[in-house]
Amino acid sequence: MKIDWRRVLMSLGGVLTGAVAVGIFKIAALGIDPFQSLMSGLNQVFPIPFGTLYVIVNAVLLLFSLVFNRHNIGIATFINLFLLGYVTQFTYETLQRVIVDPSMPVRLICLGVGIVIICIGSSLYMTADLGVSTYDSVAITMADKWKWGPFKYIRIATDLVCVALGAGLFVLGGGRWSEVPEIVGIGTIITAFFMGPLIEFFNVRLARPLLKKN
Repeated sequence: MKIDWRRVLMSLGGVLTGAVAVGIFKIAALGIDPFQSLMSGLNQVFPIPFGTLYVIVNAVLLLFSLVFNRHNIGIATFINLFLLGYVTQFTYETLQRVIVDPSMPVRLICLGVGIVIICIGSSLYMTADLGVSTYDSVAITMADKWKWGPFKYIRIATDLVCVALGAGLFVLGGGRWSEVPEIVGIGTIITAFFMGPLIEFFNVRLARPLLKKN
């Protein structure tokens, strides 16, 4: 079978771009994307290396795709599963050494850059259709296979569930309420309500045209 390297590169680039974006979100400390807020809450309860916890949680979600929608499993799924957590951790630790004690304007810039980058990354690997992240697979399955509604609205619903669980687990694990805005803040709210529509925007404007080019 002939390998479409353009799709492979889109998948790899999309996943790694998304991982870098999450690291930028962490530097902004104004709230991270909904799934990562859930991961941060879990990390507060289970204080093991973030990359390792990410692999464990996504391995569990992988079972969901295996049962309900195997079409969503592919190269990108495993790139995401095994690399995203560690690339995020590396990006965050590197940026901490470069951007020391960022001011509010710098944090806001990081937030804006992070939102745009993570939506572009998601659009690239979802359009490449070589598998998506185990979390993205949940909303895609509900929209495309179970026909519960348009993807963008289902994604908003699943994102809001992650936000609520992330905040609850963070406090349950001993985190202070004053620290909650770092994982569930303005950035989280923006991504919860607009990440689905923004991904679709970049699907139409960037990823699909890129895939169609000779």
